Amino acid sequence: MPGIGVRTAAVLLATVGDGSSFPSAAHLASYAGLAPATKQSGTSIHGEHAPRGGNRQLKRAMFLSAFAALHDPASRSYYDRCRARGKTHTQALLRLARHRISVLFAMLRDGTFYQPRSPRPA
Repeated sequence: MPGIGVRTAAVLLATVGDGSSFPSAAHLASYAGLAPATKQSGTSIHGEHAPRGGNRQLKRAMFLSAFAALHDPASRSYYDRCRARGKTHTQALLRLARHRISVLFAMLRDGTFYQPRSPRPA
């Protein structure tokens, strides 16, 4: 995957393993602290925000790999679409990291290598 080097791959393998302990990509994203959380108490529901919990090593590795992958056309177009919707740089990077963790989960589940897709038009 673009943006994942030797050190990041080592962190991913050490924390995630083969991915068999996670039933879905959403569970893996929640474990990493990349799934949005809703604050609510009774009938009072507040907007979604980035959770503070999760595995900090995995979250940091995915965030840094998302930043490094901005040179990849598919990752860059996803980032640019998030920015066009009004997200800040950090919010767009977190969304890209969440998107990439879904791809990583699919790669681990299917036992395949990364297959780049052509970027969608903005």
